[in-house]
Amino acid sequence: MEDCYLPQDSLFLGFDCSTQSMKATVLDSNLKIVTSEIVSFDSELPHYKTKDGVYRDPCVDGRIVSPTLMWVEALDLILKRLVKLKLDFGKIVAVSGSGQQHGSVYWKNGSLAKLTLLDSKRAMVDQLGDAFSIKESPIWMDSSSTQQCKEIEKAVGGALELSRLSGSRAHERYAGPQIRKIFEMQPEVYRDTERISLVSSFMASLLIGAYACIDETDGAGMNLMDIKRRTWCKIALQATAPGLEKRLGKLAPAHAVAGFIAPYFVERFHFNKNCLVVQWSGDNPNSLAGLTINTPGDLAISLGTSDTVFGITSDPQPSLEGHVFPNPVDTEGYMVMLVYKNGSLTREDVRNCYADKSWEVFSTYLQQTPPLNGGKIGFYYKEHEILPPLPAGLHRYILENFTGDILDGLSEREVEEFDPPSEVRALIEGQFLSMRAHAERCGMPSPKRIIATGGASANLSILNSIASIFGCDVYTVQRPDSASLGAALRAAHGWLCNERGSFVPISCMYMDKLEKTSLSCKLSATAGDRELVTRYGLLMKKRVEIENCLVQKLGRW
Repeated sequence: MEDCYLPQDSLFLGFDCSTQSMKATVLDSNLKIVTSEIVSFDSELPHYKTKDGVYRDPCVDGRIVSPTLMWVEALDLILKRLVKLKLDFGKIVAVSGSGQQHGSVYWKNGSLAKLTLLDSKRAMVDQLGDAFSIKESPIWMDSSSTQQCKEIEKAVGGALELSRLSGSRAHERYAGPQIRKIFEMQPEVYRDTERISLVSSFMASLLIGAYACIDETDGAGMNLMDIKRRTWCKIALQATAPGLEKRLGKLAPAHAVAGFIAPYFVERFHFNKNCLVVQWSGDNPNSLAGLTINTPGDLAISLGTSDTVFGITSDPQPSLEGHVFPNPVDTEGYMVMLVYKNGSLTREDVRNCYADKSWEVFSTYLQQTPPLNGGKIGFYYKEHEILPPLPAGLHRYILENFTGDILDGLSEREVEEFDPPSEVRALIEGQFLSMRAHAERCGMPSPKRIIATGGASANLSILNSIASIFGCDVYTVQRPDSASLGAALRAAHGWLCNERGSFVPISCMYMDKLEKTSLSCKLSATAGDRELVTRYGLLMKKRVEIENCLVQKLGRW
């Protein structure tokens, strides 16, 4: 364990370049948070005229992008903020970061020279203004590449085959379909592009003053990588655009070192010239690290604007619904993730309609109604849903003669509305029964513990429902910014691996430390009884049957 000690008096810096802001978190050698900072794009960089950090194209349905230079300027700004906080940059031995997944950046021919020769006396944003063949980066919210998704799936042998190869079926937000769309619609732009980065590798490139590799975990969110071999998938590349592999560069493990910090940052902010830049990765992989999830049986549920479920498995199952990435904190296993578009905004909508716009009333209704809701099942989609692929709408069913003990011969009838308490329970049970069903289908093992994060994790009634449905204890964390925290942890982990000269399990850093730091979790809800868990399993199977019928009838694909 001696090799797992971090150097005393050293610091580790983690960034998170998210949709609406850039965050920074600094950890010391005991994994305690030293300081943190944030730059909000809309309010603090108003000259880019973004709303929620993005542009929504009024002329092209579903096209949503962000100005690439905004991220460049935000990096300089947040480092200046840390200077004002009197952070000693000379003590930082490693830096890493988190980038919003799926966003892509297009470097113009000849831009490597600009990146390599940045002048520390001038801001980066003033030197890279003409470095990009497209000045606006497609991001995860974009849904304008449906046709390209269909073309790529057809070229590789179908959606399930693409999922088997790359970890996911084609998704509009993924970089592969976005690249194909640019190649088809703007061929002159594609020809003028010498390098394509993800947001994560783009930010790492700024820090090392050269083109950084795409890390294997974030690279899996492109529909372009063979997840088993951890190499670019030739058939997917060919189905996307010609000459693509050269433009993407090489892949690297998430714990690898991208390079030393560039002279620009040494001279401008007084970093130590030997400071390592560990590969950046996506925001969800970094959140997994920030929540200290590193073994099968740990499951994270993030309850935000969108809900996400992620954990680690050794045996992922190819499917049309989940996402599989190489494990970001180990050399073995996979990270499996589910994404639901209808999260907190849908919960708020049901609260407003049926619980007097009060979370207190909402929680009371949830406590007053019995588990299983008397066989009342609801599907609540304020926005078109990703999982399952269904349009906005409400669908309510009552199971006739449901006792929770048997499904054979059980029938359902659709109704227009429930009483308000039943609406609340149908929504909550429906959301988490869906998570349990699809997690099992994607090969996630039954959870031994669940870590809940996001705004709704403060609601104890919701946490109790999660514990009853999954049959395990639910924990919560004190830190909301798990992505930048995870990036700082990964910086420390990358430093350890580099120092030792071989891979070191990230768990060795946590020995005797977690309970003494702000990384620790607290028990918030205890597991439900096994009989109730079994009954929820039967209700879940019936819900899946109804869901499959809805997809066949109304599905978008």
